[in-house]
Amino acid sequence: MPIRTKAAPRPAAAIPATMKAAAIDRFGPPEVLTPRTVPVPWVGADEVLIALHTAGVGIWDAKLRDGSYASGRERLPLVPGTDGAGVIAERGARVRSFDIGQPVWAYEYANPKGGFYAEFVAVKAEAVGPVPRELSLLEAGASCVTGLTAHQGIDTHLALQKDETVLVFGASGAVGTLAVQFAKRHQARVIATATGADAQRVVRGLGADGVVDARRDEAPAHLRELAPDGLDAVLVLGAGEELKRCLALVRKNGRVAYPNGVEPEPRPRSGIEVIAYDAIAGRREFAALERAIREAGLRVVIAAIYPLDQAAQAHAELERAHTIGRIVLRVRE
Repeated sequence: MPIRTKAAPRPAAAIPATMKAAAIDRFGPPEVLTPRTVPVPWVGADEVLIALHTAGVGIWDAKLRDGSYASGRERLPLVPGTDGAGVIAERGARVRSFDIGQPVWAYEYANPKGGFYAEFVAVKAEAVGPVPRELSLLEAGASCVTGLTAHQGIDTHLALQKDETVLVFGASGAVGTLAVQFAKRHQARVIATATGADAQRVVRGLGADGVVDARRDEAPAHLRELAPDGLDAVLVLGAGEELKRCLALVRKNGRVAYPNGVEPEPRPRSGIEVIAYDAIAGRREFAALERAIREAGLRVVIAAIYPLDQAAQAHAELERAHTIGRIVLRVRE
C-alpha cells in the first residue's frame, strides 16, 4: 500500500506504526483478499487520518479485486474499500474543519494511500463529512458512497419534483433502498423493481407505492398499470433486457440517470435525457445529504456484517447472492 514519506515524527502514544487490513497481493477471486499487517498511512497537510469503525463493501470493490477495474497503476499489496465511518485520529497541518475524536464518514475512490478495509485510512479532508446525528457509525459506514449516489441521482440529476412518477430500477440494493426514501420525501409516486418476496417487502416498507418484478414476463403490463401516464424519471441501478422493457414507458421529455458502472449503459432515446454520473464527495454534498437524511427519516438497510478479517467471505456473499441493502465490514467495536 503506498504511504506518504515521513516528514516529521508521529506522536508516539496515540497512533501505531502498523495496522490490520484486508489486502490483495494479486488480482483474482475473493480468496485473494486476506488479512495483512500494513503501515498506517502518513497524513498530508490537507488530509485527515480516520480510525475506522465500519467500511462499506461494494461491487466496485470486487471489480477492483478481480482486476476488472484495475488501471495498471496499482501498487501491491492493495487495500480495497471506497468509503466508511469512524473518528478523526489525526489531522494535517492545514486542516481546521475537524476535531480529534469527531465522528466522520468519508468517500474517496482509488485512494493512493489505501482503501477503507483497514483500521486507519488517510483521505483528503474535502472527502470527509461529520456523521449525521440521525445515523450511528455502523449506519454511516454502510451508507456514505451509496447515500451520495442515491441522493445525487434523485435530487441533482433527475431533479425529481412533487407528483412526478419515478422508477427506481434495482431498488432493493445498497443504493436503491436509499433512493426510494429520498424520492419519497419529494412526495413523488415511487415505483420500484425488486425480485423475491423479501426484497419486495423491504422496498414497500421503505415507501415504494408500487413494486414490479422486472424479470417476470408480465412486468411491462404491471408497470403500465402502476404508471398509466408513463414515467417522468428513472434511476437505473441495474441493467439487462428487463431494463429496456421498463424504459419504453418513459414519457417524452423524461429523464433517465445512472451511476457510471451500470453495464450495459442505457441507450439514448429521442426526446429523453439520459445522464451518467459519479457520486461527488465534498462539504456541500455532505451537507445536502445530511438534510435529505433528516427529511426522509432515513432507514439504512444492512444486509450483513462481517469482521475485517472475513473480508473475503463478504466478497463471496456479494458475488453469490442478490443482497438486500449493503454488506459492511466491522473494523472495530
